[in-house]
Amino acid sequence: MLSNFIYSVNATLPIFLVMILGWWLKKIHFLTDEFVSVADKLVFKVALPVLVFKDIAGADLSNDFDLQFVLFCFLGTCVFFGIIWFMAELFIKDKKLIGSFVQGSFRGSAAILGIAFAQNIYGDSGLVPMMIVASIPLFNIFSVIVLMRSANAQERDKGAIIKKTLKGIVTNPIIIGIFLGIPFALVRFQFPVILQKTVQSVGSLSTPLALLAIGAGFSTGAAKKYIKLTMIAATIKLVVIPGIFLPLAVVLGFRGQALVAMLILTGAPTTVSSYIMAKNMDNDGDLASSIVVATTLLSSISLTVIIFLLKNGGCI
Repeated sequence: MLSNFIYSVNATLPIFLVMILGWWLKKIHFLTDEFVSVADKLVFKVALPVLVFKDIAGADLSNDFDLQFVLFCFLGTCVFFGIIWFMAELFIKDKKLIGSFVQGSFRGSAAILGIAFAQNIYGDSGLVPMMIVASIPLFNIFSVIVLMRSANAQERDKGAIIKKTLKGIVTNPIIIGIFLGIPFALVRFQFPVILQKTVQSVGSLSTPLALLAIGAGFSTGAAKKYIKLTMIAATIKLVVIPGIFLPLAVVLGFRGQALVAMLILTGAPTTVSSYIMAKNMDNDGDLASSIVVATTLLSSISLTVIIFLLKNGGCI
């Protein structure tokens, strides 16, 4: 229990501290609004697409493929996205907030946190890369759809909305990075060392730069304004989704590494890239950043409790 708590804190607290650093540097005017704008674009259009390309291209699809596991991750992602979006459309009056809320409620940090989390418990990445292949493309496609819909909430021409959404999916840099990586994963292509190190260096920029940008762009006034929506999103992300899908996974017979991968899929804090995408697609960046900060801080508690329950139940 103590070791799991320490790991969860070590996995989430440094992320939170880098955000605080970004906020403090902006407060003392070391970072500027121009830096935040450029950093957001650099992460969205270059660093993050390279990171997901690297993660997908490095997955061992031939040896780790498990159809039942892939289908469960795929269908689970579809179901909880659809339910969250449907409920948000019903209850959120300001339709321009729906994109940031829905994305923050369902999209976890699977690629960034998942492999490290599984390696800490089992010594290898297990089925996490397979979960990434099954879910991350959906995360990004669904995010583009809901963010495009939210950004064009006042537009009445449905044909124009559909056209913009489809264009947004096809031209989204992160989605392009994912689908470029899949063929390399299928053939287990070995990149030359020079290219490997280059891709690694560029991809490694994404998380720290995005965290600094979130912190620098974080507004305490806006956070207070959206505190209710933020806490609802955090509860859905960290408690409701894993509380529904993990027991179902146990009933269906998933155990060990498969269950840890599903824990990351359902219970990981909201990914940093949700803020980057929301802001770059004309959605509410303040709400998006508030959800990232809240889920990152609270996930050290929620993940520890869930791991404790799964271990006590002999599931992992």
